[in-house]
Amino acid sequence: MTTTLSRAEFSPATEEKPTHLGWLFASLMVVMLLASLGQTILSTALPTIVGDLGGVDHMSWVITGYILASTVMMPVYGRISDIFGRKPVLLGAIVLFIAGSVIGASAGTMGWLITARVVQGLGGGGLMILAQTSIADVVPARERGKYMGVMGAVFAVSSVAGPLLGGWITEGPGWRWAFSFNIPLGILAIVAVIAFLHLPKRERDKSERIDYLGMILLAAATTCLILVCTWGGTQYDWNSPQILWLCATTLAGIVAFVVAETRASSPVIPLSLFKDRNFTLTTVSGLAVGVAMFGALGYMPTYIQMVKGVDATEAGLLMTPMMGSLLITSIASGQIVSRTGRYKFFPLIGMVVMGVGLWLLSTLQVDDTTFKMCAYLAVFGAGIGLSMQILVLIVQNSFPNKIVGTATAASNFFRQVGATVGSAVVGSLFISRLKDLLAENMPKVPSAAGAGGGGGMNANSFTPQSVHALPEMFRDPVIQSYNDALLPIFLYMIPLAVAAFIMLAFVVEKPLSTRVDREVVEGEEPDATTGQLAVATATTGAGQSYDPSTSEHDTTTPAASAPHAPSEPTHRAGRSRRRRRSAPRHRA
Repeated sequence: MTTTLSRAEFSPATEEKPTHLGWLFASLMVVMLLASLGQTILSTALPTIVGDLGGVDHMSWVITGYILASTVMMPVYGRISDIFGRKPVLLGAIVLFIAGSVIGASAGTMGWLITARVVQGLGGGGLMILAQTSIADVVPARERGKYMGVMGAVFAVSSVAGPLLGGWITEGPGWRWAFSFNIPLGILAIVAVIAFLHLPKRERDKSERIDYLGMILLAAATTCLILVCTWGGTQYDWNSPQILWLCATTLAGIVAFVVAETRASSPVIPLSLFKDRNFTLTTVSGLAVGVAMFGALGYMPTYIQMVKGVDATEAGLLMTPMMGSLLITSIASGQIVSRTGRYKFFPLIGMVVMGVGLWLLSTLQVDDTTFKMCAYLAVFGAGIGLSMQILVLIVQNSFPNKIVGTATAASNFFRQVGATVGSAVVGSLFISRLKDLLAENMPKVPSAAGAGGGGGMNANSFTPQSVHALPEMFRDPVIQSYNDALLPIFLYMIPLAVAAFIMLAFVVEKPLSTRVDREVVEGEEPDATTGQLAVATATTGAGQSYDPSTSEHDTTTPAASAPHAPSEPTHRAGRSRRRRRSAPRHRA
């Protein structure tokens, strides 16, 4: 039976907006800025930091420690906030992030610095998740698109501003201020959250218990997976005992986690989420986007420095067109979604544009102009901006407010895993191809010959400055090797965009809810097929609507002649009348 969506279902939202919504949103933007800068500000400061602390061998752990801790904590924060409420959990995450910044600013050894980054990650894993989820608590899905678009833009801005700010701080007051910078920003975030984040009080269900076993198993499996991706092909060979053991442990941890979640009363990632078609399709697509996005983001700055002969700051500036297009398309798509109620179109077009961008980047040559490279980066960024935040919106619109934090965190968790896998796989392929190409292209001359001798040069010691100081006979092969080692890998990512496009084509465009879901049916669980409570949402799946003026849940079809169907949904007919508990309208 086909269902036709009426014009009314895509009409502008009518729910009264909370007072001070602008200030509330601004406070969440500070939280997101804190999280995103925490990931990017150290990128240009890291060489100086490890040089001062004498820990070059452990440099990768400064990045890996943060990624690992934040990734593991994402689903934990989502589930705990659904049980205890957003505000106290968000404040706790900010305090943890500030504590990590204090430890980092006073670090005297690499071990102390890595500990600081882990503590930062334990807090940072909740900042972005809880900011996205808190918006879902006060803004209906129909209006949420424009806010989610701006949230996506914050990531774009910080991706450029973070490295530039880190470079300026390192060359000026010193790298420790890259950590100290977070302290006043974090305090500002705490004050803003306390002052403006007034969310409806949650009544905790006494039967809900924290899934400690699930959290431990998830942390163990995720840790092993990230270590496989980080160490494989670099610190250890892919077929080494260490990597094989980690792979086996990862698989065992995943199996144990699935078994534990089927038995838990309040699982950290409910497996029932995957019964919702939209959640499964968008989550897997988001994982594919994460692989492609961070695979490109991780190594394009290195490529730009080597091929164009610029320093790290200039390389960051040359990434601006990509971030600028991401910012514009993210905000524009969010505004259009809020005005029209239509959203399926954007991630589909985004996958097409992203695939075209990957193909264009793979065709770049060493002698191509900088303008051409920036234009291709802008195309790639536009594709990401059209899809990234809309996928989060689709997930949130598929579930009632009671579990929207869990669903949002689970979706972001898998995307972050995809980002980690993408960065690791691209890095491994890049390094392997680069070694082979350098061995093939470098001229065979005695090691004592000019410029240190082509045959005696160590590729591990290449820096942009040293490469461009080489004689032409050595410089050109090195630059060409970097070009040929990295850019063809982008072709391998195009199938990811194609697969994501196919999956997103099957997403059901459910009408965006025009009211924040506040109703909880006592003893009722979300419907596994729709992700909605039976009588909980203002606008549910196709053909179902909730009339706020009559407090009746109507089930209508295009062929229905009566203006209202029976007040009890057809799929629940025959059950005894249930009592509903409706929270009072909030004031923010």
